[in-house]
Amino acid sequence: MSLRRTAALALALLGAAGLTAVQAATRVSLTRVAGGLTSPLSYVALPDGRALIVDQPGFVRLLEAPGTLRETPALDLRPRLSPINHGAFDERGVLGLALHPKFRKNGRVLVSYTAPRRQSAPADWDCTLRISEFTVAASSEFAIDPATEKVRLEIDKPYANHNGGRIAFGPDGYLYVGVGDGGNANDEGKRPEIGNGQNLDTLLGKILRIDVDTPEGHGVPRDNPFVDGKVARPEIWAYGIRNPWGMSFDRGGDRALYSADVGQTLWEEVNVIRKGGNHGWRLREGAIGFNPKSPDKPLAEAPRVGPRGEPFVAPVAVYKNRNGFKKDPDAHGISVTGGFVYRGKALPELRGDYVYGDWGRIWGVPGGTLLVAHRPKSGSASWPVEPLALGTPAKVASYIVGFGEDNDGELYVLTNGNIGLTPGKGEVWKIVPATP
Repeated sequence: MSLRRTAALALALLGAAGLTAVQAATRVSLTRVAGGLTSPLSYVALPDGRALIVDQPGFVRLLEAPGTLRETPALDLRPRLSPINHGAFDERGVLGLALHPKFRKNGRVLVSYTAPRRQSAPADWDCTLRISEFTVAASSEFAIDPATEKVRLEIDKPYANHNGGRIAFGPDGYLYVGVGDGGNANDEGKRPEIGNGQNLDTLLGKILRIDVDTPEGHGVPRDNPFVDGKVARPEIWAYGIRNPWGMSFDRGGDRALYSADVGQTLWEEVNVIRKGGNHGWRLREGAIGFNPKSPDKPLAEAPRVGPRGEPFVAPVAVYKNRNGFKKDPDAHGISVTGGFVYRGKALPELRGDYVYGDWGRIWGVPGGTLLVAHRPKSGSASWPVEPLALGTPAKVASYIVGFGEDNDGELYVLTNGNIGLTPGKGEVWKIVPATP
């Protein structure tokens, strides 16, 4: 199938609104609030207005005020990490952080990171995704005590990439965990023929929901969709996920869970995660039928139901990947980075829209794209996607690796100026109204 026909098929399945650029793009500026990092993946606001920043090579850093990053890390996890290739692109390291809903009282912090491969895992597997709890130390200077670690969940991974690792507490008080499909490409290799995304016997390629208010390990909420464990692993909340790179709850509206899912070759997508939902991968990429043997040549007809006859949950927003649509103006990049539904006050024209980005337009050349998916008037329509026009600076000259949200609902962009993990190349920027 030609790429032209692929675009026509996606238009028919999702509606033209989700794929057509919107006129009169919203214009914003970026103001730098932190530098001197390596690859900042998460920005999490503390109740007092300060923020914790996850820096991938092994640190949690404290941003005491805009422009004031404490030199001493609040938590140093380097001794507990799996090996990392600092000189080249690497997806391992410290990946996510979330404050316990009762953080003000209990000081509990959940962190996700890649640990060395467990001995119980196959000898040729790469690492273990670990979700651990730590407690803030009882001292005058803010610090997270590494000695308080409680391992809540571990997931063995066959490859170094597609870790996911983004975590967030929902309005229900439970912890949601985004887990990639295990790595490699096409959801193939070191896994069943069906792939991990559709395999309900593994936690890989899933969104999980767990209870961390247990003495040890984790519990399974009684209303999880597969809680009886007969059809699927009981921790599974949703499946059909490739690599959830950015996951957040809307702090307003219906409090829905949004997750960006990195595509393979042709389409990048944003999903509103549905309880028990099959979000498609690897049977579908965006709205097309995915062909693992020829990723740039989709199936002539996209499957409409999963292996158990269940209908797929369609993404709410998609855009073309430049690897498959090299000269298409609607191809905004090569790897989606998830963001947040905007609920702040500084940019009222974006309120209720999903603000996110793409990691970069060309492999090896720093330069991400800020994007916005506009909430449609009809709840069933796909969300139109457009780039956010920049005032100052005129462009994002680094890779966009993450987003953050402060206590007022204002948003932050996290960047890495190098494809590898080079100290000093990481920065944090606040999205503000464009200067006249």
